Order: sequence, then C-alpha cells, then structure tokens
Amino acid sequence: MEDFKSKLGKGYFIDDHFVFEFNKPTICLSNAPHNSGVYTAKGFFFMQVDENYSGDYKLDCKKFEVENGLKDFMGFMTATLIKKTLSFAKLGDVEVFVTTGLKNKAIAGEYNEFRFGTVNMIILIDRGLTVGCLVNAVMTAVEAKAYTLLRLVNATGTTSDCIGVFAFKGNTEWAGTATELGYCIGRAVRTALKDSVDKWFNLKTS
Repeated sequence: MEDFKSKLGKGYFIDDHFVFEFNKPTICLSNAPHNSGVYTAKGFFFMQVDENYSGDYKLDCKKFEVENGLKDFMGFMTATLIKKTLSFAKLGDVEVFVTTGLKNKAIAGEYNEFRFGTVNMIILIDRGLTVGCLVNAVMTAVEAKAYTLLRLVNATGTTSDCIGVFAFKGNTEWAGTATELGYCIGRAVRTALKDSVDKWFNLKTS
C-alpha cells in the first residue's frame, strides 16, 4: 500500500500512519474526528493511536496535520495496526479504503460495551454528486458494512465506526442499491472490508 497511486491521488505512510492526497479538492460527508460533516478536503489520513488512547482527539488530529505539512485534510483515528489491516478495493468509479479493529464489535439496537476498536471506511467516487447523493452513498456503504460483518463476525459494526464519502460537486442524485453507482459502492466495501477483517484475525493468530 506504500506509495499507492490512483486516478484520484496518491497514498503513502508516515511512520505508522496513512495519508492520501487528492489531485484536486473533493467534497466530503463524514463523521471523522477531524473536519467532520460536509467539508471540502484536499485529502484524508488514518492516524494510529495507542490502544489506551485518552487524549484530546481534535487537538491531536490538528497537530498531526500541521506537523506533517497537511492542510484541509479529513482525519480518522484508530488503534488497530494500519499497516497490517489497511485494505483497498476498486470497482468502476469507486475506490474504498478500510482499516479494521473488532475488539468492540457491536449490533445496532442492543446495549453494547464501549472498548477500543474501529472500522474506518473511506469511499472515493470519481463522479459529480449532490449532497443528497453523498448521504445515499453513506447509506449504501453502511448497509454493505453491516451485511459483511454480520456474516463474518455476527455484528453490524463497532461502537466507534467512522466513514467518509468523497466525490466532486455535480448532478448525480442517487447511489442506492438499485443504481450502478450503489452496486459499485456496496461490492467494493464488501471486498475491502472482508480482506481487512481477515487481516485483523491474522494479527490475532500470528
């Protein structure tokens, strides 16, 4: 994954952290710890933290951005080993990056104990989308995540999952499961997530 290149930009590691720089800014919808919501981003990063991390995540993400010469990046945190669990899948105009930690796997609608462990998903879409379509893309990606984890580990996610969907401003309005774009999102998420889950289990058994 080091020095990873795609049509939309390039990715590389800084120590144990992963950074991806876009060729041009994109609009993003996310619940990321750093620059969440609807945001125009020049890239994203996965920041690795200690399993017992209890710092100021907003301050630490900003510090990471500044210290590494980044600006206007969306930032995600995880205690999993990024170099060991980062997975990638591409289908059509969709590229997906996933990191996985499953120590606190959970099922939506049940009481779940919080522990450290996160599934981070990045969905890059090489199309022009409306903000409503970004929401639709998030729905499709989360449905694919829940289906995959339910089959593999009897969970719908973890208690601290994060997602970011990146695209360009445009007129495409729909990304549901009946659309070609939605199919690509769902299939790419399922592929990348399964691979990342397999890598995480390999960590536990190695």
